[in-house]
Amino acid sequence: MKKMLKHMMIIFTIIFGILVLLFIAGFINHKIQLSKEDKLFIPTGKIVEVNGHQMHVYIEGNGDETLVFMSGGGTSSSVLDFKSLYSLLSDKYKIVAVEKAGYGFSEVTNSARDIDTILSETRGALLKSGVEGPYMLFPHSMSGIEALYWAQEYPDEVKAIIGLDMAVPAAYEGYDINMPLIRLGAFVANTGLTRWIPNLSESDAIKIRNFIR
Repeated sequence: MKKMLKHMMIIFTIIFGILVLLFIAGFINHKIQLSKEDKLFIPTGKIVEVNGHQMHVYIEGNGDETLVFMSGGGTSSSVLDFKSLYSLLSDKYKIVAVEKAGYGFSEVTNSARDIDTILSETRGALLKSGVEGPYMLFPHSMSGIEALYWAQEYPDEVKAIIGLDMAVPAAYEGYDINMPLIRLGAFVANTGLTRWIPNLSESDAIKIRNFIR
């Protein structure tokens, strides 16, 4: 019995050692790939300073109506996410995609993420980019809350809201956000483990080469 337990401990130690080595190798590879990818992350729009951090605003087209695309939660880059839609509209409208703090080419910030702060930063980014209202808002998912609040607080700035599967307040009543799972996902991503899973590390925009040129 003792001999069997000893063999099992040896096997367990070997497996654990292999997993640790794979983890370290994945982390090193992640850092190497990040250093290479940094050279590719060139903002395609304007970088403006809002509330002490940099925000990215992409503008395309010269129409009389201004369409503002607002990203949903967890979108890597709203500029890329909405491209397949707004590229069909930019011949008739002015297209603007605002990337929130921590999204796309916008900086990560420690400032509060309450609705007033987020809306203030979105409005500030537009004004600093020389884009004035009234706007036609195209919110996706959680940005629907921001768009509705925008229309309530500054009705003269919002000409219309065209929801792209947008959220409404009722959608968040009793909504339980699994923060431990979110933190686990962030940890896995930061360690580079997701690079071994193509379906997680590659977006549809990358797969179909849907880049802004």
